[in-house]
Amino acid sequence: MAVQALISQRRKTDFRGQTVVVTGGSRGLGLVLARQFAQEGAKVAICARDEAELGQAEADLRQYGNFIFTFPCDVTDRSQVADFIQAVRRQFGPIDVLVNNAGTIVVTPYENATEADFREVMEANFWSAFNTISEVLPAMRERQSGRIVNIASFGGKVAVPHLLPYVASKFSLVGYSEGLHAEVLKDGVYVTTVCPGLIRTGSPRNAWFKGQNEKEYAWFKIGDSMPFLSVSAERCAHEIIEAARYGKAELIVSLPAKLMTAVQGIAPGLTSELLSVVNNLLPDPGSSGQERVQGKDSESKLSDNFLTATTDKAAEANNQLNT
Repeated sequence: MAVQALISQRRKTDFRGQTVVVTGGSRGLGLVLARQFAQEGAKVAICARDEAELGQAEADLRQYGNFIFTFPCDVTDRSQVADFIQAVRRQFGPIDVLVNNAGTIVVTPYENATEADFREVMEANFWSAFNTISEVLPAMRERQSGRIVNIASFGGKVAVPHLLPYVASKFSLVGYSEGLHAEVLKDGVYVTTVCPGLIRTGSPRNAWFKGQNEKEYAWFKIGDSMPFLSVSAERCAHEIIEAARYGKAELIVSLPAKLMTAVQGIAPGLTSELLSVVNNLLPDPGSSGQERVQGKDSESKLSDNFLTATTDKAAEANNQLNT
């Protein structure tokens, strides 16, 4: 423990004046991270696909810092990523910190999932991170300095039912991120793999649901709202920034996520059996076939009640109501 503490102190960095890039920074956890980096005195650049949403995020972020840059970009498109990174360098100079936060969620029984679902989620959650890292890593290695934070998920450690496209993409990101950490540490680049449990960001309304979409949305939103099961976006962002500050290899956020990850590591067979019981409690496949419906269009009495008030409040606070 003493050795680890000494290593952490040696790796510690101050984000004041550093250039920080946050993908998917216009809403949710990405926006909260951008706020906190701005409060640290960093020069913050964010990207997202929706220009109107970016404009609202920029106005929000200027309350927290003076050096804010926004750029419309689909991070699944390598050429758009290259344009974004070049624009950030022209605006702020070399990139010191990259936070890969952009992503998407499809909640569906496997019976309603399609190959297209898997490919789309892989593009958004894995290949987008690969694209941005490919653009910033060579310069970081040349300077022998840099931080890369990959926001994976508890779902990249434990295969949660009704989230298989998401789980597949996050397991891929975790493996890539952990392996990258080992390979570029010698170059002075610290890669942090973040695996949060449920976070109250307001994101369920912008996730996609299939099958019995109203019931799928209800269990997902209620779980996302429970104080013990989930943590606030602000607490999660703070822990992520501290992990990046000290160059930690891994961060798992929330007690339930830590416990389940530990059980998975010790007894993966038992975990799988327990999750099969959970699966039996989830909604049966629906008659809607392959149709996908966003959370905001899946609201019902099951999901719109006092149990989910914290998620609704987070959605309002974190720019989730605009799409």
